[in-house]
Amino acid sequence: MQPTKTKRIESLDILKGLVIVFMALDHTRDYFHTGSFIFDPADPEKSNLILFFTRWITHYCAPAFSFLAGISAFLVGRRKSKKELSAFLLKRGTWLVFIELTIVIFGWSFNIHFNYLGLLVIWSLGISMIFLASIIHLRMRSILILSLVIICGHNLLDNIHFNDNLLWSILHERGSYVLFDYINLRVAYPIIPWVGVMSLGYYFGKFYNKDVSPEYRKKLFTKIGLFCIAGFLILRGINLYGNPSPWIAYDTFSQTLISFLNPMKYPPSLSYLLMTLGPALLFLGNAEQLKGRLAGYCATFGKVPFFIYIIHIYAIHLLATILAEFTSFGYESMILSGFVSTNKHLIGFGVNLGWVYVVWVFVLLILYPLCKKFSHYKLSHKEKWWLSYF
Repeated sequence: MQPTKTKRIESLDILKGLVIVFMALDHTRDYFHTGSFIFDPADPEKSNLILFFTRWITHYCAPAFSFLAGISAFLVGRRKSKKELSAFLLKRGTWLVFIELTIVIFGWSFNIHFNYLGLLVIWSLGISMIFLASIIHLRMRSILILSLVIICGHNLLDNIHFNDNLLWSILHERGSYVLFDYINLRVAYPIIPWVGVMSLGYYFGKFYNKDVSPEYRKKLFTKIGLFCIAGFLILRGINLYGNPSPWIAYDTFSQTLISFLNPMKYPPSLSYLLMTLGPALLFLGNAEQLKGRLAGYCATFGKVPFFIYIIHIYAIHLLATILAEFTSFGYESMILSGFVSTNKHLIGFGVNLGWVYVVWVFVLLILYPLCKKFSHYKLSHKEKWWLSYF
């Protein structure tokens, strides 16, 4: 029996592409903005609104990636048995974790010694897929309940701490560790609650079945999206639950706004996920009729998200290395230990925020043709199984 051919859902590709565009902006800022090596752009006492919102808009990337990966898993599963889908998720998840610790890490550092490793967003997607390989065997209602319990209840764990406990960091608490007296490991994306975000996406995948009308999907996603946004405003406003640290009322409105709109990302608090997944659902509910050049531009990136994730890191880091070589820093300064902003020898390097935006646009323009060609190659070579891993 031949598998049924499924048409790509353009709104999913557009949203993926849009968050990729935002992601590239954040990573360009990491490498090029002169303030990146001095202070956190989300610090109300040191940042400003333009810089903060340059960072804030990128908060939507990781939750959208994880949620959309869950939807994609459901859509792939319509052409496979549960056993086949589990095997696919296990292999793809393991592959992503491997790529994070090798190709991605080298792209961030250009350091052949690999003395710094990070469990970042690609690891998060990979490990969540590995868990999802088992979760998909539950009933859909059970998947929904499990996902909501993880997302809504994980902040109950905020006051549980184990000093120097790698396992606990991998599960729920950000941390840094030294392995074998040589390797510095940074755990930025603990498993909880990311696995819940992906499994929730898997549940929402059922609303893309043929028996669900676009009108019903639009109404449902819009209601849930607005509910999440309202939930964020209420939960964040009362300062009682949903985020480990409360927002602070400063003397100026801009500082207070920055504090209010900056819930914890590592790991993502309930407030953070409501703030980000709400607009994502609103977009999905109302983007199915989007047309035009900009939508097509974003969709091109969204059709090859893993491909552009890899090459954009190398492109941005390479451009930063060229700038360092033609300034007093030298190319060697871009062979990094740890995440780029933690390298204090780069204090004084970089450009102002206006030039960061110029570099960002340049990166997107040079990568677009490569993504378009690779997208066409994938579509015309569906028989090549290995392309599903890229």
